[in-house]
Amino acid sequence: MTPTNGPNGEIRFDQTCPILRIFDEAKAREFYLDFLGFTLDWEHRFGDDFPLYAQVSRAGLILHLSGHHGDATPGSTTFVRMAGIHAFQQELIARNYIHAKPGVETLPWGLVMTVTDPFGNALRFCEAKLEA
Repeated sequence: MTPTNGPNGEIRFDQTCPILRIFDEAKAREFYLDFLGFTLDWEHRFGDDFPLYAQVSRAGLILHLSGHHGDATPGSTTFVRMAGIHAFQQELIARNYIHAKPGVETLPWGLVMTVTDPFGNALRFCEAKLEA
């Protein structure tokens, strides 16, 4: 297979898609779909009694969720650049999810809101600091 380069022959990456390890499908759906507001795009199993592998997305962010041993390290952190962090935080607070009430921190590089899923994976959302 011949690699596809950008218009001037440079290497180009189109998208990152983190794989996050999950251990309980019901908890994953509650967190990613009900709380964070993602849409389930598709799910796959190799057969009956096999772990779930699924894709969820929202507003351009795509995540893969996997119950397969070895697909990802539990307790990882995913850094997500975004816009509209205060609106997102207010939306999450309004959902009254019992396990998380995220706040927004002001850090030197921007506004940051971290939410941790039921499996120890942290999603660190960051709205870049506006240059003066």
